Amino acid sequence: MEENILIQISNRIKERRREKNITVQELAVRANVSKGLISQIENSRTIPSLMVLIDIIKALEIDLNDFFKDIRSKDHLPVLIKRKDEYEHFEKEHALGFHYQRIFTQSMIHSTVDIVILELEPNATRPLVETEAFEYKYILQGEIEYQFNDDKIVLHQGDSMLFDGRISHTPKNLGKTTASMLVVYFFEEKK
Repeated sequence: MEENILIQISNRIKERRREKNITVQELAVRANVSKGLISQIENSRTIPSLMVLIDIIKALEIDLNDFFKDIRSKDHLPVLIKRKDEYEHFEKEHALGFHYQRIFTQSMIHSTVDIVILELEPNATRPLVETEAFEYKYILQGEIEYQFNDDKIVLHQGDSMLFDGRISHTPKNLGKTTASMLVVYFFEEKK
């Protein structure tokens, strides 16, 4: 953990504890840790384990997302690079022949962006689905038919599309080789 992030976390724990008018001893009891550990954490003298940190945040009755909001490294430029071999493979239920690779997921103020490469085998199948996101699709390779309830739209390499994912939808590869697309999900935080 970078030193400036550690200091930000330490300061946030101390600030939140004081805002809630909780003593170091009371926080230690609530989090089931020693008073000395809380003191060391608040003074940036030790790095808590992830589980201890979560217990402290819960003891302060703060949502984890709210606690970590705006904690960032100040030493780096705001440029994120992820190499192809670092993409995370994942699967979704009831999707046969769908190969997803997560490129980036980045939370922003009031939203999260999830960037994925989806490869569709020639006979890939999946029922109609809905997502709580706006979806942007860019066809990298192949010919893909998107079904929206009763409507069908065919997209070719280089075509793109943006739609509300709450509309029932599913893609189908129309070709005889693997088709691929770049998918960007825009999730809005619920207020």
